[in-house]
Amino acid sequence: MTMASRPDVKTASTATTVFALAGLAAQLLNALASVPFRRPWRGRASTLHNVGITVTRSVMRAFLGYATSLPTPEFRSVENVLDRLCRVVLPPFLRPLDIVMDDAEVGGVRGLWYRRGNVEPRGTILYLHGGGYIGTSPAMYTISTGRIAAETGCEIFAPDYRLAPEFPFPASLVDAAAVYQGMLDAGTRPDRLFLAGDSGGGGLVNALMLDPLSRALPRPAGLILISPEVSLTLEERSITDNAALDILPWNIPVWPYLHGLDSRHPLVSAIDADLHGFPPTFVSLGGDEMFRDGIRGFVERLKASDVDATAIEEPGMFHVFPLLMPWADASARVYRAIGEFVTTRLARAARRP
Repeated sequence: MTMASRPDVKTASTATTVFALAGLAAQLLNALASVPFRRPWRGRASTLHNVGITVTRSVMRAFLGYATSLPTPEFRSVENVLDRLCRVVLPPFLRPLDIVMDDAEVGGVRGLWYRRGNVEPRGTILYLHGGGYIGTSPAMYTISTGRIAAETGCEIFAPDYRLAPEFPFPASLVDAAAVYQGMLDAGTRPDRLFLAGDSGGGGLVNALMLDPLSRALPRPAGLILISPEVSLTLEERSITDNAALDILPWNIPVWPYLHGLDSRHPLVSAIDADLHGFPPTFVSLGGDEMFRDGIRGFVERLKASDVDATAIEEPGMFHVFPLLMPWADASARVYRAIGEFVTTRLARAARRP
């Protein structure tokens, strides 16, 4: 269930949606046409890698800038079209990985399971997709979620949690907690359960660990965070220093989710929270992303709080690069590191009586 399919969410008419999609296509074509003028062959890596970064950055910046400028009903209708397209185009990429995608419901929340053929999973991952708490869907993350399932040998459930502005804080956190509780009620062992998320989804993972209502639940085996949103104050220097290098729009929309909540609240800005008691945590980030300084500070806070924290920062890469450039060497290193992180945690769980 996408946001557009919820009965209490307004969507645009078919004609308006078509015009919005046409506008999006025009923006993307303009972004591609401008690529040669940006001298994409320049950079510290190979020409192919540099061109890939420039094209991805230009296209994603145009996409995000245009999408967030749409009225909410049009935004939801366009999002719904893209979700349906992803459900058709992306699953074939799972076949070489022997990963199967299925619709399901956990804890009363609809979502997608990603499982490897008939092989018994080594563990379970609850994956909270990104999108800044306002957009996207699990189907749009099919390739990256399938890649993580293949690297870790785990089954993955990606819930289609509620999004802002229709459902501001704490709706997404409530849904995430319901899924986590649902997994535990179904018999999933905490020492074989991981929480993962990218961008806003990474922020939700941290919120689950800090939420007073969720603290009574067993701790998972580990956390996997990809470019997590750990500070919604947007005060870090990298927010401005890396604005020209990242894929994110310069005016990152956080207020639809906050809906009047203090941006320093620990459930939306984990960097200001007490992190003692966090499970072992894996973090990846790009050296050129706008959230870089906040994530660096968060990792330092984890280590200062005696948390077993592992961080990989790839120079020259932008926000959630493993998802947007899965073919890049930097992305491959992140996926391998996630696999190693999960393997280590599962081995330790197996040694316990």
